[in-house]
Amino acid sequence: MHMAKTSLLFIACIVSLLSHTACQAKVWQFEWEVGYVYASPDCEEKLVMAINGQFPGPTIRAKAGDTIHLKLKNTLDTEGVVIHWHGIRQQGTPWADGTASISQCAINPEETFNYTFEVDKAGTYFYHGHYGMQRAAGLYGSLIVDVADGEEEPFHYNGEFNLLLSDWYHKSIYDQMVGLSSRPMKWIGEPQSLLINGRGQYNCSLAAHLIQGSSTCKLTKDCEPVVLQVLPNKTYRLRIASTTSLASLNLAIGNHKMTVVEADGNYVEPFSVDDMDIYSGESYSVLITTDQNPSSNYWLSVGVRGRKPNTQPALAIINYLPNSPSKLPESSPPVTPVWNDYAHSKSFTYKILAKEGTPRPPQKHNKRIALLNTQNKLDGYTKWAINNVSLALPTTPYLGAMKFQIKHAFDPQPPPENFSSDYDVMKPAKNPNTTQSTNAYVFQLNSTVDVILQNANAIAENVSEIHPWHLHGHDFWVLGYGDGRFQEKDVSTFNLKNPPLRNTVVIFPYGWTALRFVTDNPGVWAFHCHIEPHLHMGMGVIFAEGIEYVGKIPRDAITCGLTGKMLINNHLP
Repeated sequence: MHMAKTSLLFIACIVSLLSHTACQAKVWQFEWEVGYVYASPDCEEKLVMAINGQFPGPTIRAKAGDTIHLKLKNTLDTEGVVIHWHGIRQQGTPWADGTASISQCAINPEETFNYTFEVDKAGTYFYHGHYGMQRAAGLYGSLIVDVADGEEEPFHYNGEFNLLLSDWYHKSIYDQMVGLSSRPMKWIGEPQSLLINGRGQYNCSLAAHLIQGSSTCKLTKDCEPVVLQVLPNKTYRLRIASTTSLASLNLAIGNHKMTVVEADGNYVEPFSVDDMDIYSGESYSVLITTDQNPSSNYWLSVGVRGRKPNTQPALAIINYLPNSPSKLPESSPPVTPVWNDYAHSKSFTYKILAKEGTPRPPQKHNKRIALLNTQNKLDGYTKWAINNVSLALPTTPYLGAMKFQIKHAFDPQPPPENFSSDYDVMKPAKNPNTTQSTNAYVFQLNSTVDVILQNANAIAENVSEIHPWHLHGHDFWVLGYGDGRFQEKDVSTFNLKNPPLRNTVVIFPYGWTALRFVTDNPGVWAFHCHIEPHLHMGMGVIFAEGIEYVGKIPRDAITCGLTGKMLINNHLP
């Protein structure tokens, strides 16, 4: 594979007449190839989806206002590929969002696609595959956006580390996809390992190995524990993002408190915690102060939340210099809270509030939709559905089909905006059967939309799962959470003063979450559960807005499927 080619082009910005200063934005150019390689992320050799032979993929680092130009070649033998830039709003470039069948065609083997987009806001982000279940195969990496030149963060630190968290299966994504699509469904179970920056240890108690020399651990370069080297009495920023396929996570550092300062690229009012929950699709920045005994090292532990854990925690070492990184921490690793202690989870989530100066939401909405999350059956197949509609994706991307008004590309019937008033969210549905559709919610441009995400009982009795929902193309304000079924009286509890801006939000079992966003970004955007198997089984919806204002779309983004050929013949030069 070719090595990544990176170059910088400097583009002069307009000189400010008031401050007599100039700024410079940069265009970062990359050439990537996606293909499979053998690797041992958790000390067991498996096929891994890599970029330029690297797993996780290369970290992209830029400054707010910079432009990314990335040429992506698919060297996979038999499958397409796309990459989604998670948290980047793609203002003016909806075709670069990297969602197969929504914003673009999948890139076929041996073909290339050029992504060009601006990273407009500082924050901790990441990228990942958005075709099939390729994220679970290892197609992901970090995307860090620093503040623009001349700007400062609202907090200070002496150094930083980046932690990209994931889970890892030994069975292939094809095993999982075929199982999910079987009748009856065949579930491959919980992941074998948790990974920190692509490293974990399967069937190995790392602490026991280091203390007792356990022979069950066969550490290699691919799966050595991550070591964060720090100096005493300094402040460090930890950038943390979760790209897990399934697992909700909890992170803690022995003897160290963490101060949360950023969530999904937005500053929050700082608050201190001993541990923190991180759901798939979320990102955070926390500050730690290295004020503990400098003669010791300390464990960083990541464990499973929200599901009965069959996966042992992942461990990293906080190495106080000049101690040796092999010096054992004196205390045991932090213990992950009990998996179903949702009061603990809610306590953390409810503390996240916008930092003063963050834009406030509009005081009123123009439209409200309620989205009921249910597990259902479709001709004997297990599905996830929203308002009893399980999402299916069309062969031609919505963006092109809507832009050029191609008929029969997707179901034009509007999806339901609410659900039955007598639906009991605490019990399995009386009728578990669902429908399937490619339809989409179409909103007026620059309208204010409230979305009520309503969780419910699954097919089995007394089962309701955590669902982290991610919105493409926007940030939204999280107005509130509640237990049970959402009622109109709950509107009075909405936080309109300092609700956090996020791009991913959790709905707790048997609960609801309310969010508000403005449809100010012309395009077609996915809104879906970020748990990979749930999306694969239909747990998502499509939002469209201002399609008539979308500019020129690259030909190779939308010319696939039968209607794609119509686009070539009748609409595109």
